[in-house]
Amino acid sequence: MDSAEIQRVRQDTPGCQEIRHFNNAGASLPPRQVTETVIEHLRAEERRGGYEATAAASERVEAVYGSLARMLNAAPEDIALTDSATRSWQAIFYAIEFGAGDRILTCRSEYASNAIAYLQVAERTGAIVEVVDDDEHGQLDVEDLKRRIDGSVKLISISHVPTQGGLVNPAEAVGEVASSAGIPYLLDACQSAGQLDLDVERLRCDALTAAGRKYLRGPRGTGFLYARPSLRARLEPAMLDLHSAVWTAPDRYEVVESARRFEAWERSTATVLGLGAAVDYALGLGLRRIETRVAALGEALRTRLREIDAVTVHDLGERRCGIVTFSVDGLPSPELNKLLAAERVNTSVTYRESAQYDFTGRNLPVLARASVHYYNTEAEIDTLAELVSRFARG
Repeated sequence: MDSAEIQRVRQDTPGCQEIRHFNNAGASLPPRQVTETVIEHLRAEERRGGYEATAAASERVEAVYGSLARMLNAAPEDIALTDSATRSWQAIFYAIEFGAGDRILTCRSEYASNAIAYLQVAERTGAIVEVVDDDEHGQLDVEDLKRRIDGSVKLISISHVPTQGGLVNPAEAVGEVASSAGIPYLLDACQSAGQLDLDVERLRCDALTAAGRKYLRGPRGTGFLYARPSLRARLEPAMLDLHSAVWTAPDRYEVVESARRFEAWERSTATVLGLGAAVDYALGLGLRRIETRVAALGEALRTRLREIDAVTVHDLGERRCGIVTFSVDGLPSPELNKLLAAERVNTSVTYRESAQYDFTGRNLPVLARASVHYYNTEAEIDTLAELVSRFARG
């Protein structure tokens, strides 16, 4: 991306005129096209009624499935829309039947919501949760994963990019292992969708889940999932309604064939359309170009922070992305977050409770997290680093 294009996307993003936003792993600043799409539909509901406005927008809603399918190199019928990444992930995970001795393999950088679900199912069924070792780069060790594969492994489930650092787990290599062994592979792409170029055929995942509000720059309250036909044909969702299934007779029902079996009937049409606008905006820029820009900005920020004596950068991985985590000697991360906010710089804080395996294994402090996006500038990175340096000196 050249400077003229960066200036254009910043002009599309009103928040760039107000703040320096480094909390894109939490929720990115939406472009005005997304906000206007949401408001336009809410106005239509105001004038015409909710059902009627949705009926009039039906073709545009269908187009959202197509946009997500293009982004993931999938088919529209492989896509389901939900209200969050967590709901998307749960829809797949809780549809899998586990029994005593079934093993769930996950990564050390796994996210809290997923790990809690593993532990709940293990407690209910006698399934076993195993954490695959990290390699010398701090990412999932593919060789250790291979060693753990046998007939008792029921699921391989990992986070592509963790909430607590910039590493990118070797998701494609994991997909090769899972595919060769015939084991379902669930990929949490919550932090990678919108900043990395995702291709479900290249990743070889059976299911992929993500949120709209993070790097895709969509509205809050939106999420989606991809479900490979060979997997979803074997799964009946834990919860059904008249949208995900058809009541064919007083004593019978049939689950719909497409990935929409994982949806619920009630949802916000306005935010669904907003999600579609966000995906189309990203596709217009090009995901590979976005990935290159974000990765470069992430490395630039790490370099600047490492130049500050009191700062430790905690990111691992052979490959890294736009999430940067660090700590400052003598300055608790929550306090740093408040100091930066007072300077109109948005960052975030990551706690042990979000990633117990990793925090415990590395004995990490509470982390400051600054997550860049393509609309951030090198000047903003300089400002952030200068502020951290000033606050570190007291």
